[in-house]
Amino acid sequence: MTKGLVTIFGGSGFIGRYAARTLVEKGYRVRVACRHVNTAADVRLAGAPGWVDIVQANIRNRESIERALDGAVAVVNLVGILFESGKQNFDSTQREGAALLAEVAAEKGIRTFVQVSAIGADAESKSDYGRTKAQAEAAVRAAVPTATILRPSVVFGPEDGFLNKFAQMARFSPALPAIGGGKTRVQPIYAGDVAEAIALAVDLEGAAGKTYELGGPRAYTFNEIYDFILQQVDRRRFKISLPFFLARPIGYIAAAVWRYIPPFSWGMLGGPPITGDQVVMLKSDNVVADGALTVKDLGLTKLETIESIAPTYLWRFRPYGEFNKTADS
Repeated sequence: MTKGLVTIFGGSGFIGRYAARTLVEKGYRVRVACRHVNTAADVRLAGAPGWVDIVQANIRNRESIERALDGAVAVVNLVGILFESGKQNFDSTQREGAALLAEVAAEKGIRTFVQVSAIGADAESKSDYGRTKAQAEAAVRAAVPTATILRPSVVFGPEDGFLNKFAQMARFSPALPAIGGGKTRVQPIYAGDVAEAIALAVDLEGAAGKTYELGGPRAYTFNEIYDFILQQVDRRRFKISLPFFLARPIGYIAAAVWRYIPPFSWGMLGGPPITGDQVVMLKSDNVVADGALTVKDLGLTKLETIESIAPTYLWRFRPYGEFNKTADS
């Protein structure tokens, strides 16, 4: 017996793989809806045969959404982008996509809807990312008032685009950019803990209609994050303080090159090292706000730290691999 079917949009992505496994562990069948089904084959390993299904769907296409939601008792929306590329832009992917998904869910009578947003979502934000995340939240709540909003800080894990990106930069660059002096604070949370929060939001009736901010056990400045990474990868690198007014145009140029010249490669970084929009976001701390509902209010009290998880995968970036001693050993 199962608790029902949960459709995860964006389930083939970084967090989606963790969410699928956690939901199966809690007794739900999972349907992973993604644009390219070939990228999600390994997600089937999240559960026994018959527990995880993969379907082709585009969050901007109503008919495909309707098919993906057939028979579902809950929806999780993980679709989002960190930078624009080709036809993928913030407005269509994050705002319009979430609005259409929630509209179809409402038509099908689905009341359990988990919208994964981000700390920094703000309708007045000067960042396109932050503004469209807030607009998506508003559209989802308008269509499904019982929707649960989850706002994680930066998410880390073996497949992340955060610690891995800076560790990869440290392999080839003699310096790391400390934008705004590296004083911006973040509160990294493990992908497995975000997945647990998603599953709890689906499971708990008391989470309906509420907004939770998800952060890890402690906050770090970017300088502290850099120090931790450099220690783990056993490399000495300078940190160059880059004022916001200089970093922003550099970021816009990098993003434009990435978006309009697809063949251009950033190596293993998987995208531009920084965008102008991300520089705008870095002007504000990315930490759980005072008075906000948190993972503890969902019942999740034991959280993983970067110190306990990141060393298990950052060793790949050491000069001699797994068996090279770290700087503090």
